[in-house]
Amino acid sequence: MKRILLLVVMTVLAGAQGALPLAAKPVECRVPGFQVDRIFALPLVMRAIEAKRLSILVVGNGSSQLPGPTGNNVSYPVRLQAALAKKLPGVEVTVATEIQPRRTSIEAVKVMPKALAVTKPTLVVWQTGTVDAMQSTDPDQFSRALDKGINIARSAGADMIFVNAQYSPRTESMIALGIYAENMRWAAMQHEVPLFDRFRLMQLWSDVGTFDLYSATKKLDMAVAVHDCIGQLLADLVIEAARTPSGR
Repeated sequence: MKRILLLVVMTVLAGAQGALPLAAKPVECRVPGFQVDRIFALPLVMRAIEAKRLSILVVGNGSSQLPGPTGNNVSYPVRLQAALAKKLPGVEVTVATEIQPRRTSIEAVKVMPKALAVTKPTLVVWQTGTVDAMQSTDPDQFSRALDKGINIARSAGADMIFVNAQYSPRTESMIALGIYAENMRWAAMQHEVPLFDRFRLMQLWSDVGTFDLYSATKKLDMAVAVHDCIGQLLADLVIEAARTPSGR
């Protein structure tokens, strides 16, 4: 299991000692065929934007980070903050992280109350599903953990966005992510939580050649670009969902 986890991380993030700058030629992040199934409202985020102060907590595991001494400076939570600050001039945007490698959804739920009490976010971005698939977490337990996480966030006065597993063609046949992805989709629909479908997005990037996610590389250039794109597109979802009329 540890070997599979390492392969998943190294395939997309690669095995360098330090992060490299983005390539000079910009990457086209948007690809035909990718869109969020349904945009649910983030009413608390909208109020925070109107009040000119938006705080976000990213709860995740290893794929929310990049390796190396400067990896955290270019990972998608940092790029999310930069993109939102650019798209929302005059709004103070802060993104904090609660990240632990190899953490399941059940373990994430246990640390959420304390993390929320410390950071007091308006929005929780919960990236989960990969480790649960690797460890074959009982699907019903996974679904219950998703429900609990949503309730914890909302009870603490925060909206939530789901981010599902990352895609890797090199490990697709080793890890059965489908059932966990579907459970996340169902929980998102049931609780009206926006789902950022990172898995399908990365699969499209691979199919159209935006990123070569199959070949292993010893540079972090591609991984940095992937995280930058995720941060930008996630920022778009946050803003669009905030502007969506609330049905709750």
